[in-house]
Amino acid sequence: MIIQVLMGGASAEREVSLASGSAIARGLASAGHAVTLYDFNPAAGRDVRHLLGAQDFEQAELIFIALHGGEGEDGRIQAVLELAGKPYTGSGVRSSAVCMDKMISKIIFEHHGVPTPPWAYLRRDEAASWRGNEAIASLGQPLVVKPVDQGSTIGISIVDEPSGLGRAIEVALEHADAVVFEKYIEGRELSTSIVGDEVFPTVEIKPKQGFYDYKRKYTKGMTDYECPAPIELAVAKRVAADALKAYRACGCEGFGRVDSRLDAKGTAYFLEINTIPGMTETSLVPMAARAKGITFEALVDRIADLGLARCNAVKGRMGG
Repeated sequence: MIIQVLMGGASAEREVSLASGSAIARGLASAGHAVTLYDFNPAAGRDVRHLLGAQDFEQAELIFIALHGGEGEDGRIQAVLELAGKPYTGSGVRSSAVCMDKMISKIIFEHHGVPTPPWAYLRRDEAASWRGNEAIASLGQPLVVKPVDQGSTIGISIVDEPSGLGRAIEVALEHADAVVFEKYIEGRELSTSIVGDEVFPTVEIKPKQGFYDYKRKYTKGMTDYECPAPIELAVAKRVAADALKAYRACGCEGFGRVDSRLDAKGTAYFLEINTIPGMTETSLVPMAARAKGITFEALVDRIADLGLARCNAVKGRMGG
């Protein structure tokens, strides 16, 4: 295929997206595709209008989306591509928007019986009059405070004392217009990748210090990983089944990554779904693929095929 990789963007995850896009392009080229790169950067005039007018975009048979966060992961770019009639990788407009909003995705998890930590929600316009002690009383401590629609642990705080809650809310509101509070689940950090409808082996994430924040996620040597995660077989099967249930309940397609915390009793509490997870050669989805004997080149080739097949199926249903 002639494939254009869409990367960069204007979100706080721009640098990670550029790394993902470059790795994907190399993998696709090694798999035999003709590949071009497009750095989506509205601040430099490389916006939607510029993208749609670019010759490489016109010639592309598929757009491989490598935009993390912001317009790349919340359904906006997906909507633009659908209106332009361009096949693209990953989930569609609705599921992208649902998974980007942590409040909505948690409501869906609960409705479908997928365990998720107890939580509360706060809009920006409610912050001045909000009584934080009530959240602490209902959710307990430590308390996780996070922006409602960011990835890569951006803007997240873990609050051990009520005195730290105000600042944690301020940090979260620097990145979003609403905040989600979660009960902190003491235990092990897990991540389960899904490609198509196939669940890959779960990865256990082991930060050497502190919690798995942006610095520990992207600084080499600060975190260890094990794949498959060293957990009991029955627990691993339950984690995989619930991850797939959450993925399907939110309407995800193509590929994604479902993150969870495993407590001491063997219950996994699901946090969120990443519809465009990191795709460098050392990221979690490629790591899980390698555990199944799937090379990076074969992985991105399969994701591309799934994207094209999804678009063709949609066109078929619409008679186009």
